[in-house]
This record gives sequence, C-alpha cells and structure tokens, in this order.
Amino acid sequence: MSQKEKPCTIYGGQAVIEGVMFGGQNVNVTAVRRKDNSIEYLEVPKTEIGWVRPLKKIPFIRGIVGIIEASAKGAQHLNFSAEAYAEEEGDGSPKEEKKESAAGRISMILGVAVVGILSFLFGKFIFTLVPPIIEQLLFSKVFENQIGHNLVEGLIKIILLIGYIYFISLTPMIKRLFQYHGAEHKVISAYEAGVDLTVENVQKFSTLHYRCGSSFIVFTVLVGVVIYSFFTYDSFVERIVQRIVLLPVVIGVSYEVLRFTNSLREVPVLRYLGYPGLWLQMLTTKQPDNSMVEVSIASFNRMRELDEQARA
Repeated sequence: MSQKEKPCTIYGGQAVIEGVMFGGQNVNVTAVRRKDNSIEYLEVPKTEIGWVRPLKKIPFIRGIVGIIEASAKGAQHLNFSAEAYAEEEGDGSPKEEKKESAAGRISMILGVAVVGILSFLFGKFIFTLVPPIIEQLLFSKVFENQIGHNLVEGLIKIILLIGYIYFISLTPMIKRLFQYHGAEHKVISAYEAGVDLTVENVQKFSTLHYRCGSSFIVFTVLVGVVIYSFFTYDSFVERIVQRIVLLPVVIGVSYEVLRFTNSLREVPVLRYLGYPGLWLQMLTTKQPDNSMVEVSIASFNRMRELDEQARA
C-alpha cells in the first residue's frame, strides 16, 4: 500500500489470540495465524442502530456509547480467534475433548480480558468497588480529609491494575496477546505516518500509541480522583453508592481526556499529558516478531480493501 501523504481516516484495532482485529468505516476484520502458517479472516460488516449515531457525536455521551459498541464488536472477534486457537490445540483429540478444550480456552481468554476494551465495563466495576473497600480497611483513621482518602484510593487502583497486568503477562499466551497488541499499534502508527505497510517499515515504529484502551483505563483512575473530590459522603455505604453512580460520568470524561491528549501528541510539552497511558502500555504491549506484524498488516489491508469496495 503506497501512500504519498498522511491519511486523515482514524482506525482502531484490538489484539486477539494469534491475530489482530481492525475496525473500518464499513467492516470489521480479524486475521489470525493458523499453525500451517496460513492466515484466516473473519469479516463482519458494520451495522449501526439509527438512534445510536447521533449519540456518538455528543461529548461525554459518546465515550460511553463507544465502550459498549467496542465490547459488542470485540466479543465476536475474540471468540472467533479463541475458537480457532482451541481447535488447533485440540487436533488429534476426541471430539468431546475438543469441545471441552475450546470452551476452556474461551472462558480463560474472556477472564483475562479485563485489561482490554472487551471486558472494560466489568473490570471498571470491580476496580471501582475493591479499592475503596481496601482503603477503608487500612486507612479509615489516617486521613480526616476526604481528598486524602480519594488519592489513596486512586493509588490502590493503580497498584492493583499494574500488579494484575504484570502477573498475567508472565503467562505465554498473554505475552503473545500483548505482542499482537504491539503489532496492532505499530501498523496504526505506520499508516498514520503515511509509509508503505511492509514488515520492515512497520517494525520501525513504537508499540505505544496515544489512542489506546490501556491509556483509557489509566485516565479513568486519574479522572475519577478529580471527580470524586467534588462530592462528599457521610458513610462508607454512601461512598460506594456514589462511586457506582458516578461511573458513567468518569467514563464519559475520561474518553474526552483521551481524545484531548491524542490531539496534543505533536505539541511540545503538552504531549506529556498522555504519558501516563503510554507508561501502562509498556506492560500491555510487547515487541512483536515479523510473523505477527505480517498478520497485523494483512488484517489492516483486508479491512481497507473491503472498506473501499463498500464505498464504491
């Protein structure tokens, strides 16, 4: 794919088991690597409910809509990759054992996907409730100022998040998932830079990208600390209820902050606003090998090919 100038179309993607999914304007495409070295695709035309489209243009509301949409979109593609992986892992096994293997693999993948957009809502709900409980148990008498409690709560969230991601990244399967995450970012960055999408060119780019779900998670923690500081509570139960009620607000504002920092990534000094998200990506992305980058390029090119056909 030859490009003479930097493109303006914004694309997003998601790492899946042994592959990458990219979302276009008209189609979502996942490419996965089979054990025979072939690449298999899942191509799903994008459909949109009429009344949802206007909501995606409203600031603070569009972030919530985007998360729900991404979860629904990602689930189908993640299941496709997990089933493909389980089928190959089960080759040579009795039919019933294959089914059990596939079910087990899919269940495990969905369980560890809290760090991704697919399970973001569930993960955010857990990370919203657990930290204040821990903070209350350990620091209830340390601070008289509620802002102090909010800051410690945010710190606990960061520690739990980093610890969780670090430990699951030690498993071979999740390490490879994070490598494909890195390959996805490299392809997006190469495309946005306007270079030809070859393995050699793509590998020159960073595995980190401002517009990433990992960055979004970090911003929900930081934004949450600020928003919670505007509200007071008289009991621990009220504090928990308050966190749940404010969750949509935190998500909506965090999305706008993510968009804002992405728009400033070329501005000296202000670009550092997006660094907290990039730091977390040092855990959620790994350096991919050439075969992984090849799969990511194949997925991206196929998505753009189908997008162009739909527009023709």
